[in-house]
Amino acid sequence: MNRVRYRLAALAVLPFLLALAVDLTLYALLRDRLPDPLASHFTANGSSDGTQSRGSTVLFACVLHLGLGALWAVLMAAGQHGVRRLRWLNAAGFATAGFVGHLLAATLLANADATDPARVRLPLWQLAAGVGVAALAAALGRLLPVPSPVPAAMSPAGPPSGGAPHLDLAEGELAGWMRRAPSRVLLGCGAVLLVAGSVLLYVGGWSSAVGALFGAVVCLAFSCPYVTVDRRGLTARPTVLPWPRIRIPLSDVTRAVSRDIKVAAEYGGWGYRMRPGRSGLMLRSGEAIVIRRTDGREFAVTVDDAGTAAALLNALVLRERASG
Repeated sequence: MNRVRYRLAALAVLPFLLALAVDLTLYALLRDRLPDPLASHFTANGSSDGTQSRGSTVLFACVLHLGLGALWAVLMAAGQHGVRRLRWLNAAGFATAGFVGHLLAATLLANADATDPARVRLPLWQLAAGVGVAALAAALGRLLPVPSPVPAAMSPAGPPSGGAPHLDLAEGELAGWMRRAPSRVLLGCGAVLLVAGSVLLYVGGWSSAVGALFGAVVCLAFSCPYVTVDRRGLTARPTVLPWPRIRIPLSDVTRAVSRDIKVAAEYGGWGYRMRPGRSGLMLRSGEAIVIRRTDGREFAVTVDDAGTAAALLNALVLRERASG
């Protein structure tokens, strides 16, 4: 299964590497004919309104193509997709690489032999040409064979097997448990978007960078939430923000256990996930606390030391029922 996902990730990155190779080759061929700085940003009528150095042009192309390639690798390899959906995802990746690669190449060609970057123009028909390149690239990506992932067996939506462990708490004793639940996927995506946003901010200003920087803030803010178990039940919230938070009160808990979860196979990806009969905050594969709720549904959070959290939660539930 891991080999299939590696192959899917490699296939997703392929068009962006090809587009980057084309852009870098064109840059090398035109280097002596390019002004420094180059016209890099254009208005709606095609006139130049921004410049960047030749070195920044190479850096921008590398960050943009590699960042998009990493994003598409996650989209292709992370979820439990059928072959048909994978082909469409692959086609979309090829289309994106073709469109972005064409615009970067067209910008280089427009700058060739220019003496004044302010007079460089990028006609609007280049956008139409970019759409045409994207369509051809998408057709190629749609025709390419994709590895077929074998669906992993889904765990039953019923109660987890085995007993429900609990801690022995003395009457009136207070107890609590708290852990961070870091996600390498969100941290990685946040870092890539932060770098891309910084480059776009340098090259094109706030209007070009706001989307990437906003995505970076969101990914990083939610990449390492706190998970706590106490007299209020189970709570999960972002590290630096008090909201949004997920809370399962003790009155809504039937029992809790700890078990290993394969995020991609069981929940189809990372983040807050919903499936028939269950939901969860999935930040990585591995140990998780799984709560059986009073309505029969499951809620799970992937976090270290989940066994202690489950045992404490069960003990708190028993105490509340005894006092009620």
